[in-house]
Amino acid sequence: MLVEYWPILLFIGVAVGLGIALLGIGLVAAPRNPDPEKLTAYECGFEAFEDARMRFDVRYYLLAILFIIFDLEIAFLFPWAVVFKQLGLVGLTEMATFLLLLVVGFAYVWKKGALEWE
Repeated sequence: MLVEYWPILLFIGVAVGLGIALLGIGLVAAPRNPDPEKLTAYECGFEAFEDARMRFDVRYYLLAILFIIFDLEIAFLFPWAVVFKQLGLVGLTEMATFLLLLVVGFAYVWKKGALEWE
């Protein structure tokens, strides 16, 4: 019974051994003298002047969620387009209804001002 698991155990052993070997090579061969430029602040180019754990505006999260929702809804169009000929008029009607609901939802979000950013 243990013979059946031998390839899996061998694979896990090789993966762990290779990981440890690569980490060890990195520790031995990596340079240890970073220059002052590497130790400076990055991204914005100057030192942070506020706490990094500040609160974000709720509109940021709302906009991110709306993007994910509409992006995923559009992803449903790809499988439909692949089998469009097999679906016929029924598939066209169902997708038109789906897109109409998507446009109504988008218009509602736009009317409520969720896409506005100040």
